[in-house]
Amino acid sequence: MCCSLQSTLQNRRNLSLLCGSEIYIGKWYEIHKLPTSFQKGQCATANYTLLSPGVIEVLNTELLDNGTVNAIVGSAKVKNPAEPSKLEVSFNNSPPGPYWVLSTDYDGHSLVYGCTDYGLFRVELSWILSRKPTLSKETLEKLQGILYSVGVSVENMVPTNQDETYCSPVNQ
Repeated sequence: MCCSLQSTLQNRRNLSLLCGSEIYIGKWYEIHKLPTSFQKGQCATANYTLLSPGVIEVLNTELLDNGTVNAIVGSAKVKNPAEPSKLEVSFNNSPPGPYWVLSTDYDGHSLVYGCTDYGLFRVELSWILSRKPTLSKETLEKLQGILYSVGVSVENMVPTNQDETYCSPVNQ
């Protein structure tokens, strides 16, 4: 199912995302996500730095329940310059996974989706990101509507705490 969903997404408007441009670069706050086994904290942010055309350094941070700031560095690469909004991201020695930007206005919000089939099961990921720690209800609903329209179960998404005081260890 996951791969067929990605085929459906192939038909969406391609965003001129990276390929030498710095318009997507910088800090993004996680607002909502599909739960993952590798992200357990709150106050999650992603900081993107352009390394070369089509290659981005990814620094993800989060605040764990015990007060520890967890950070991981990886890279995202555009596989096909004709589809600059479809990247592969990898961390440490993990195999690369799809990171598709379905919607962005570059300076306010971004909607990211990825899915990988592993035989009988699949891993489906999605993040709603914002340049600020908050996002308007209207924008959030619009982005969830995009996910819903392509078959993603948005009712499974969970909000990420971005409270300024609570998240101060991450934002220092």
